[in-house]
Amino acid sequence: MPKSLNENSCEEHIFSALFRKHSKNLHDFLFYKYGEMSNPADLVQEAFLKLWDNCKKVPPSKARSFLFTIANNLMLNELTHKKVVLKHQKLKPKEYTNENPEFLLEESEYLTKLENAIAKLTEAQREAFLLNRVEGKKHREIAEILGISSKAVEKRIYGALSALRKEIDEI
Repeated sequence: MPKSLNENSCEEHIFSALFRKHSKNLHDFLFYKYGEMSNPADLVQEAFLKLWDNCKKVPPSKARSFLFTIANNLMLNELTHKKVVLKHQKLKPKEYTNENPEFLLEESEYLTKLENAIAKLTEAQREAFLLNRVEGKKHREIAEILGISSKAVEKRIYGALSALRKEIDEI
């Protein structure tokens, strides 16, 4: 077998030659394409580290393509990360509410009433009601889960809604 087919990028003199040959072009490529946004010199170093990590798999003839692809992907990942950071910096959590304290108290009392009313439902009604309203399941799906007919599911949910209306005036 010719020596060139057995060569890989792990030999120090080959790796050094690849670095001397491609590092400036790789830096210029990143700089011209993306500017100084993310330090191109750092990304060149990272690309060569990845080449070293994969040196047994990358023959010297494919090293240039490998380096440019890796460096470009690193830059794109960096840009994506910066976009996410900027997006989260724009989204500041609300430190205030437009609701007045009275509304917040009423909401809390209402939720307590609702929880108590749901607790008072029969087990069959509560199960069908919660599967429908909380988990968003259709009557047919609930019927399959519970092993009953769709009509029985409708009756249980209707019974639950009626009981909740009686228990809580505001529903």
